Amino acid sequence: MTTALDQTRQLAEAIRAEVGKAIVGQDETVEHLLIALIARGHVLLEGPPGTAKTFLAQCFAAATGLEFGRIQFTPDLLPGDILGSNLFNFQTSQFTLTRGPIFRELLLADEINRTPPKTQAALLEAMQERRVTLDGESHPLPQEFMVVATQNPIEHQGVYPLPEAQLDRFLFKLLVGYPSAEEEAAIVARFGERSGPQAPGDFGIAAVADKATLAAAQQAVLAVTLAPEVIDYTVALVRATRESPDLESGASPRAAVLLAGGARARAALQGRDYVLPDDVKALAAAALRHRLLLSPTAEIEGRRIEDLVASLVEQVEAPK
Repeated sequence: MTTALDQTRQLAEAIRAEVGKAIVGQDETVEHLLIALIARGHVLLEGPPGTAKTFLAQCFAAATGLEFGRIQFTPDLLPGDILGSNLFNFQTSQFTLTRGPIFRELLLADEINRTPPKTQAALLEAMQERRVTLDGESHPLPQEFMVVATQNPIEHQGVYPLPEAQLDRFLFKLLVGYPSAEEEAAIVARFGERSGPQAPGDFGIAAVADKATLAAAQQAVLAVTLAPEVIDYTVALVRATRESPDLESGASPRAAVLLAGGARARAALQGRDYVLPDDVKALAAAALRHRLLLSPTAEIEGRRIEDLVASLVEQVEAPK
């Protein structure tokens, strides 16, 4: 008899296979997108231009059957360009809601750090509560609503650092680097003979999920057991970030909640109805790197957030 967790694992395999028709490598990134999807979280992708961040989001939306929307963040973008506005209709003498591009199931916030923090803040309520407030009236977003944001590394010109409140609403921050030599050769072989822009459909990517199957997968996560000792381990790991002398600021309680939720989703994708400490360890860097700030001394010494998280994972005793 096929269980809900078996169906969730099979769904994930089908989505991976569809995305893999166009995307070379980036298996770990796709895995984290899947985890975020069924954990109902949001993902921030950081990497240099030309590493297929945007195309990956398009392929992921096509494979999951989610309605895709894209906002190109620019310095002159206004909150109304994201949310929409109430416009007065002179024929009916009433205000009519003109919905912005945020009213989608998977929203690509492309180059999110090229717009000022005031405009970035337009996403805060949507990401946290899945609703938008316009002129005092609340409008719900789709239940499947998910933000996949891309940003250029902070050392690039013309970018604004994301506010802490904005960063804290992302389940994961994933670093998308350059491919290996073998992967780059495969990319050139796959795309080099094509001219003009490519779409997911050009590679035969089709939806292998719908709203019902995605809802069932998200529901299956609720059946995954999070044992008290795993909860204690997750909390201890997050609290350790606040006590590290190498960190100016640590992770919030929201980080612990989201990390635990991501660990449950990871277990579900593997067909397990229980969370292992290894699930927490595997997601720690992606769930914490954007919530931590290096101390001045650690920054001068050239320390990396990822190395500090790995060190804390080793130091905090995990349950057997």
